[in-house]
Parts: sequence; structure tokens; C-alpha cells
Amino acid sequence: MADTEGGSRAGWRCAGLRWSTAGAAPEPALVWRHPAHGERLSPLPPGRPLAFTTGDGRHCVGVRRGGRHTPCPDAAAVPETAVSAQCPQCARLDRSRSVAADTIADDPRPYDVYLAWFAPGLIKVGITAAERNGARLLEQAALSYALLGRGPLMAARRSEAVLGAALAVPDRFPYAAKRAARHPAAPPADRAAELAELHERALGLPGLPESLAVRDFAPVHHDAAFHLGRVRPSPGTVALAPGRTVAGRVAAVAGPDVYVDTPGGQLLLDARHLAGWALTAAAPDATTTASIRTAARPAEPDALF
Repeated sequence: MADTEGGSRAGWRCAGLRWSTAGAAPEPALVWRHPAHGERLSPLPPGRPLAFTTGDGRHCVGVRRGGRHTPCPDAAAVPETAVSAQCPQCARLDRSRSVAADTIADDPRPYDVYLAWFAPGLIKVGITAAERNGARLLEQAALSYALLGRGPLMAARRSEAVLGAALAVPDRFPYAAKRAARHPAAPPADRAAELAELHERALGLPGLPESLAVRDFAPVHHDAAFHLGRVRPSPGTVALAPGRTVAGRVAAVAGPDVYVDTPGGQLLLDARHLAGWALTAAAPDATTTASIRTAARPAEPDALF
């Protein structure tokens, strides 16, 4: 990858994309990991050159927990089209103590309960550690969201279940549905109105835990963070394979999706599929040789999150 810390150095592998809310504005970055040198980040602002050639195979990224990374003991191969870049063994270890998998109940941190808007009629409920300051919503590519309340983990879990049972609000759905709503995106005012109606109904439910400190309605919109104005209709989707090149400039990033402007048109690069590859830098004006799918449908059933 052109102009990155990890892309041209032996031993570094891409570990996907991460959103940070630590700065003045939310920022996406590619994550690089090395068995001896740890982790580095490459920010992905609009206009940055993105040019790389994939290595000879995709391998498991291991497990990251509590800010620490444990490499895969087998350096196991991972299918090129898999959404997850973990082998079955590392995936089981990852889920054995995970809030997302509901296998942890003793986390003392406060949690936020949120309503996330992705498309008209497509709103989900979820929870995230309050200290993450909304990064989870950026990772999920929510176009807008509103916090419902904050409280202990089990109170947040209970609130999530109450909304699901009483209002039929899902906690997940196929990712492809989120992509389809980005162009054109509904106006922020329309999203806010739909969120406000559901927020009011949710706070009126009798089963919410007393330990949940409810929040007034205050919608957050991600148009500026995602640079939605740069997203074009029906971009071609990159399908990675060994020894293939992608070259262009970053146009926008939404959730794990990187939109890349190339001479042949805009491409969509799913950073979940990029995780696990060793990448070497290519010239910014190199020809893209990766296969491009014109259909929006993924190569395998997409993840729910």
C-alpha cells in the first residue's frame, strides 16, 4: 500500500479497519500487526493514495482482547471470501469471553444502549461500552444513532431484550442492507424523526431496568465522518486473491467499507476481507488487477451485525 507504515515491510499483515473517536473528528485507519513489532495504524482520509498488491495467501489474525493481541498459534489459512479473518479455533477463543457473544457478565464498565438508523424502517438496538464514545456505531456503518440510556452491563442487556420483545426492534440484520441505503442516503432530518419516534416509545416501556439512566433524545449523524457525498451509486466490489493489485485514492469510508476512486471508476473494498493479507506497496498509478464484482451480493452469506 502506498504511503503506509506497514504495507511494504516484511512480516506485517493487515488486520482490518478501526475507527477512532479520540481526535477532533472520527477517523478510520487500517490496522497492521507484526509478531515482533506490535501494531501500527495507517489513517485513511479522503484523497489518500491506496495502492497495494496482496501476498501469497490470507491467514488468521488471531485474537485481540483487552487491548492485547494473541497471534494465531497455527498461522492458519483463512478463505479469501470469508467475512471473518479468524480460524475456527481463534474464533471460538474470541467468543468465549465476549460481550457481543453474550459470554461475559462481569464487566464493571458502564454501557450505552443505542438505537442505530441504517435505512427507512431499518433501525436496530444495541449496546456498547460507554468509554468507546460511539466508535461502535462508526464500525457498524450506522448513518445516524441516538443513545437511549447508560447503565451496568446487565441493565443494558435487559434493556436491549425489552426493546426486542416489546417493539420488535432487531439487534442485527444482514450487512448488505446497510450498504444499499448509502446512495442516496435519506436526509438527516428524516432519520432523526424516525429515531425520535422509536426513542419516545422505548422510554415509555414499563420493563426498562431502574439502573438504566435514560438519555434525552440527541441524534448523531455520520454524513461528515463517512464523507457520504463522495459515495457513488453501484461501485464495483473488489474480490481479493493472491498477487492481485488495487490502486487508486480513498474517496470515503463507511464502517468497514473503503470506497476507492480509480481511473476505471469507484470501487468498494471491504476491509473485513482485507484482514489477514500481507500487502506490499504498489505504484499509485498501477493498474488494478483484482477481480471486480458488479453485483451487490457478496460471495458468501454476509455477517449479521
